[in-house]
Amino acid sequence: MADIQDLKKISTQVRRDIVRMVHQCQSGHPGGSLGCTDFMVALYFHFLHYKLPFQMEGHGEDMFFLSNGHISPVWYSVLARSGFFPTSELATFRRINTRLQGHPTTHEGLPGIRVASGSLGQGLSVAIGAALAKRLDGDQNMIYVLTGDGELEEGQVWEAIMSAAHYKLDNIIVTVDWNGQQIDGPTSEVMSLGDLEAKWKSFGWKVLHMNGNVIEDVISTLQQAKEQTGKKQPIVILMKSVMGYGVDFMMEGHHWHGIAPNDEQLIRALTQLEETVGDY
Repeated sequence: MADIQDLKKISTQVRRDIVRMVHQCQSGHPGGSLGCTDFMVALYFHFLHYKLPFQMEGHGEDMFFLSNGHISPVWYSVLARSGFFPTSELATFRRINTRLQGHPTTHEGLPGIRVASGSLGQGLSVAIGAALAKRLDGDQNMIYVLTGDGELEEGQVWEAIMSAAHYKLDNIIVTVDWNGQQIDGPTSEVMSLGDLEAKWKSFGWKVLHMNGNVIEDVISTLQQAKEQTGKKQPIVILMKSVMGYGVDFMMEGHHWHGIAPNDEQLIRALTQLEETVGDY
C-alpha cells in the first residue's frame, strides 16, 4: 500500500505514460485519461485487492470495470506499473495486432482486462452481474466501476442503476468522472444531465462527492465509500475532475478529449511532468 507521496509520484509518471502513448501513435484520448489518473492510481496502489498472475474469474479478489473504455491509456499505464504486464508493452499502444488496443479488449488476453468496453453504456451492467455472482459465491470482495458523465446519456446505464438498487447490491462502488465534457462539447450543451445527485438518490443509491484531482480526497472518499458497503444499498461517488489535468494547455474544455499532441506539445507536456519512476 503506497503512501501519499508515492502515489503522487506514480500519478505524475502515469501522466507521462499517457501523453507519450497517445503521441507515438497519434491517436487516443488523453484528456479524460489525465483527469482520472489520481483516481486510478489510488485505486490500484492503495485500495484494490487483486492477485497476480491475473485470473479472469476474480475469485477472492476485488474486481474493477472501466466502462468509459476510451480512457484506456491511463488504465494500461496503471496496470503495467502495478505488475500486470511489462511497462515496455506500453510502446505498442494502438498498434495493429497488439494487446493494447484503443479500447480495452479481451481476445488478446491482456492481463487485467475482463470485458471489452469500446461501446459506452455497458460496463455498469457487466459489473452488476459480477457483483451478483460474488454474492452467490459468498465472496466478500468488492466490485469497482468507473464511468463517464457523458456516458450517462446512454439509457442502458439507467436500467443498470435501477437494477442494482432493486437487488440491494451493497458490494459495488461506482465512480462517475464528472468533468462536464464530452467529445462534442460540454455535457450541459450536448445533453444536460440535470441534478445528478438527485437522480442517483431517486434511483436508490447512496451518493458521495469527491475531488478526483486531489489524491488525499480520493483516498478518504474511497475509504468512506467502503465503510458504507454491506448496508443493502449501492454506492456512487460523483467525482469532480478536470479534463487534461496536469498539463496546462490540455486542461478545461473538451478539445483534448480525443486528439494527440504533436512533437512540440509532447515536449511541453513532459516538461511539466517530471519523470519519477522511469519512462518505459
